[in-house]
Amino acid sequence: MPLAVRPPAVGRSAAPRGTVSLRGVERTFSATRTVLRGIQLDLAPAEIVTVIGPSGCGKSTLLRLLGGLDSPTAGRITVDGTAVRATDARTAMAFQEPRLLPWRTLAQNVALGLPRSTDRRSGTARVAELLDLVGLEAAAAHRPREVSGGMAQRASLARALARDPEVLLLDEPFGALDALTRLRMQDLLLEIHASRPTTIVLVTHDVEEALYLADRVVLLRALGDDDAASSVSRVIEVPGARPRDRADHTLTALRVELLNGLGVHTVHHSRQETP
Repeated sequence: MPLAVRPPAVGRSAAPRGTVSLRGVERTFSATRTVLRGIQLDLAPAEIVTVIGPSGCGKSTLLRLLGGLDSPTAGRITVDGTAVRATDARTAMAFQEPRLLPWRTLAQNVALGLPRSTDRRSGTARVAELLDLVGLEAAAAHRPREVSGGMAQRASLARALARDPEVLLLDEPFGALDALTRLRMQDLLLEIHASRPTTIVLVTHDVEEALYLADRVVLLRALGDDDAASSVSRVIEVPGARPRDRADHTLTALRVELLNGLGVHTVHHSRQETP
């Protein structure tokens, strides 16, 4: 039976924008292939939720449904009580690849994310503000081939933020980066969220990343041996204020719990004292 999930309580001071609700969401691609079934989930404003699960379980499909890039076969998805529309302007998405236009500068690529109604003066100021936010103000005139992968991904993130989305959808945005750059990008995301709180849904294969960033971690898994469709099988609330200590033993225990939920066998080694 699909698991109904509700968010933690939100204080009175929380911004109202960015409340997300999924009710009985299903996505079927053919008579024999249902990827998602019975998704029940509520996201609070400014909450960071990470989504993990085995490859092919429908994580990216779920993000596309949330962003209005695809439509559910059944069920309903709303943002602030209103149904998600095709390419919903209240949401923005960033992908594993930066997907920058190579003939445009970083500033011009970020400007592509601005609402169409933005006038030139306001747009120029907004782009400069976002480049400063992600630490790229000095590289504004550079083209994608002239910057590192991490810088290109920062530009992609700035482009997604350009429309001031209520819900930011991130599909393994740091998966292609080297380990050190990945850690720095995780911290940058938290800094951006602290300065501009918005609801974030991030898909990742990295359990440690999921626990470091999220208020809650959502595990998607197949419903059963006779049903390959995925639903929410577990939700874990992550304790502690961000930024967290990556070496926190609490996170280590949750990591083991999530790996077990993914079907990954974990072994505990106890330290033996030398007599």
